[in-house]
Parts: sequence; structure tokens; C-alpha cells
Amino acid sequence: MTKLTEEQKRDFEAAAFRKLVAHLRERTDVQNIDLMNLAGFCRNCLSNWYRDAASAAGLEMSKDESREIVYGMPYAEWQARYQREASDAQKAAFEANRPKDH
Repeated sequence: MTKLTEEQKRDFEAAAFRKLVAHLRERTDVQNIDLMNLAGFCRNCLSNWYRDAASAAGLEMSKDESREIVYGMPYAEWQARYQREASDAQKAAFEANRPKDH
């Protein structure tokens, strides 16, 4: 395996995160509940992790601010434009596999 410097790791991880966020912004057809049911995380999780990282670095950020970074717009706007009502099957799958922190 290629030996990476800490700076390279940070830069590559940041690039991968940016690509993931861009991909999720384009895939508005994929609902958060779908992500949770299949992968155990969603856009809100990413925004929480982002906010946690900012807080660990001494920068306080609101939930709304971190969500806007991930969604590319205010969360309420994203919900109004793209969020659909979850089906009974989606809700049941979520409850069956619900992570402890959701």
C-alpha cells in the first residue's frame, strides 16, 4: 500500500467527502430513509458529523448551518422540494434497523 502523509490523507478524505456530498445533492430522488435503510446513515448524519468536527475544532455551528452545507440549500427548502412521504414498508424497515442515535 502507498504510504500517505497525514496531509495527503486529510486532503484525499476531504475530496472524497466533497464528492459524496455533490453526489447526494444530485441524487435528490434518493430519500434519507432509503439511505438509512440501506447504509445506516443519511444526509442528516453527514451534517451532524460535520458539525461535530467543527465543534471539536472550536467552532460552534448550528444544525441548520451544517445541514445547509450538506444539502446545498436550507433544509426546509430541500424538504419542500424533494422529500416524499415514506411508505409503510420504508418506515417498518427503518424501525427494524434503527440505529440507537436516531
